[in-house]
Amino acid sequence: MAPKQTKAEKKIAYDGKLCQLLDDYGQILVVNADNVGSKQLQNIRKGLRGDSVVLMGKNTMMKRSVRIHAEKTGNNVYLSLIPLLVGNVGLIFTKGDLKEVSEEVAKYKVGAPARVGLVAPIDVVVPPGNTGLDPSQTSFFQVLNIPTKINKGTVEIITPVELIRKGEKVGSSEAALLAKLGIRPFSYGLVVLSVYDNGSVFSPEVLDLTAPHMFVNAYKNVLSVAVETDYSYPEADKVKEYLKDPSKFAVVAAPAAASGAPAAAAAAKEEEKKEEPAEESDDDMGFSLFD
Repeated sequence: MAPKQTKAEKKIAYDGKLCQLLDDYGQILVVNADNVGSKQLQNIRKGLRGDSVVLMGKNTMMKRSVRIHAEKTGNNVYLSLIPLLVGNVGLIFTKGDLKEVSEEVAKYKVGAPARVGLVAPIDVVVPPGNTGLDPSQTSFFQVLNIPTKINKGTVEIITPVELIRKGEKVGSSEAALLAKLGIRPFSYGLVVLSVYDNGSVFSPEVLDLTAPHMFVNAYKNVLSVAVETDYSYPEADKVKEYLKDPSKFAVVAAPAAASGAPAAAAAAKEEEKKEEPAEESDDDMGFSLFD
């Protein structure tokens, strides 16, 4: 049995892993991993195998590895990732089509119950209809001001009720009622926050453009005409908007490897000085950092 790695050895191994990925891949998706479990992450990794690698880790570790890579290679373009490493995030390195990879990641969402204290990511509406609960359960509905009637010996909700609004914390009464009704209102998975593509960082909304690299394949001629004339259609409108003001879609402009290198390095050093709040340990994260 191999001896357990020390923390120092783990850091060295992690630095080596991330630096190698930066060498091998020019496209990265920065994803939020809130409420994503180890089994779910394992399934995502299996689904992406072939042209993509999922890497999780503490923000401090990821930032440290990015800086080490910049110092070793003299290539500062990846320093633009550092400001994006905030919260519970991970990195998906890919050689595939960014839109297709994003869509594949989105498939791996799982239903989740409304737990007490959880901030609702969406509005929760309880639909009308028979609940299957006996009349002794009406107190739950009364506490939440949900109109009901007794129909054939069971409680029936009369009208749709907005039980929880997006951004509100789930209360104990709401959580208990949804559990009794067997409603799992939330779904969680990796959510793409930002996209890095060979030196540029932009919002994932750009991937929704039918032609993210502007004029490609069958759209080339049609888009060319639409851009130059008043003729248009929804996809062309998006492209025109992008051409008119790309800054609407941009998140961060990657620093140039040569002329922008000093400024990028200085910004990275300044970032390093800032203290980060204590983060959970590797073991507490609930999943392996590597594939």
